[in-house]
Amino acid sequence: MNQNDEPIITIRGLEKSFGTKEVLKGINLDVEKGQIIGYIGPNGAGKSTTVKIMLGLINEYVGEIKIFGQDISNGNVEYKKKIGYVPEVAEIYDNLTGREYLTFIGELYGLDYDAADEKAKKLMELFNLEKVYDSRISSYSKGMRQKAVIISSLLNNPDILFLDEPLSGMDANSVMVFKEVLAELASQGKTIFYSSHIMEIVEKISNRIILINDGKIVADGSFDKLKEKSMEGSLEGIFNELTGFKEHREIAEEIVSIVQGV
Repeated sequence: MNQNDEPIITIRGLEKSFGTKEVLKGINLDVEKGQIIGYIGPNGAGKSTTVKIMLGLINEYVGEIKIFGQDISNGNVEYKKKIGYVPEVAEIYDNLTGREYLTFIGELYGLDYDAADEKAKKLMELFNLEKVYDSRISSYSKGMRQKAVIISSLLNNPDILFLDEPLSGMDANSVMVFKEVLAELASQGKTIFYSSHIMEIVEKISNRIILINDGKIVADGSFDKLKEKSMEGSLEGIFNELTGFKEHREIAEEIVSIVQGV
């Protein structure tokens, strides 16, 4: 396990190409225990690639990544037992019931069936899903499926939680509860890596925001620090300024004119 003064995640010189396309062009990053990192950037900037490399889902990269003080390229996958992950598009077993799916995930993480069942059932109740615990996931709405995936990522009490658009399809009350859950987890020393296109939520929950553009980190700091360096007052404005995207209003006007047949 890492020393108290050692970052929980260290990335040095991370580069990744797919064929001739360079996706990551030298990412350097230290993440401390208990931080909520808002990891943002345009589509194709390299956000998901960074996360998938850290999770061991993508190999053959250049650079060094240490998680819990251990180099993840050494072939030891034990570190994954202490990680939770909510992907942007979750592959979830539709023919299983909520109970079958969550106990299966719990057992993959090393929990015994009864412990996984008890924890999953309590979490399903708190997310107002107790009535569908024994229903097939194919009958769940998008929001219900998303809650089940979030619950699956928490079963092993992870030290690091990777979240890629985790609130997709969820109702307002559940969003408020989940934001409080993240704050509580961070206060207990858990590290959260949060990636989203919803700038308003990233702005509110993150104590550190990292903006990646064209495979490089172009901003790193608290929202207040980023605001000090920018003429913009919102994270969305800072995002647009730093990524060079300033045509949103013109594009919107053009779309509306086409819709109206002008």
